[in-house]
Amino acid sequence: MPTDDFTLAIQPLKQLGGQRVWSLMISLFGDLARHEGDVIDGPVLSAIMAAMDVRPEAARVALHRLRKDNWIASQKHGRTSQHSLTTDGRRQSHAASRRIYASPDDLAQNWQMVLTDEATSDAKALSDFVNLEGRIYVGAADLAPPKNAFAISGKDAPDWMKRELEPQQLAEGYVHLRAALEHAVLVLPPPPDLVPREIATLRCLVVHNWRRLALKHPAVPRPLIRDDWPGLRCHVLVADLLARYPRPQQDSITAV
Repeated sequence: MPTDDFTLAIQPLKQLGGQRVWSLMISLFGDLARHEGDVIDGPVLSAIMAAMDVRPEAARVALHRLRKDNWIASQKHGRTSQHSLTTDGRRQSHAASRRIYASPDDLAQNWQMVLTDEATSDAKALSDFVNLEGRIYVGAADLAPPKNAFAISGKDAPDWMKRELEPQQLAEGYVHLRAALEHAVLVLPPPPDLVPREIATLRCLVVHNWRRLALKHPAVPRPLIRDDWPGLRCHVLVADLLARYPRPQQDSITAV
């Protein structure tokens, strides 16, 4: 059974919004079984879902949906079901992992400002840029600007500009996630006091709540981020927690 301190530590993370069961499972498989050949046994999956207050029937419905959507493949080994990401599921998971698991130190250190042609409609070329205003975008210095755009290297950015670049629609979400992560840091027992299944559960909740915010906006170069922006604080806390509680080995996780 989970320890009292562990249960208390993860409670705020479980209560954050956006906890769709199928999405939680994607986060779990992306963290625990992202590589070819990795599987999660049915009893282990059930135990981790139960630790996150997911009812068995809800977990079954989510698995059915993910199999139907070609995210998850399941097969029987004796009396035990084993679940794994499909080839397409692994591809999408690996693509997202570059952003999810990047540390704050991995953020671009140089940036550029781009002024697009008024007729520019190259959404793909601008997908990694952040819109500042109108036809003005900013992004990492190594990004290729759209055709016919005017680009200049960025230097010192004023505080008002940094605030303009913050995703306002996610402001509340980042504030709540920061509070939940800070609570976890204060209450969590040290890694040796947690069993591998508890660590897998913790990591799933951390990754999931970070993923559902971070993937909704492009990464902003570090010089364009305020030091006290809650999103940056969340990034630091996520990186620290994932490093402090490393991913457990597959064979060490049991449903007991």
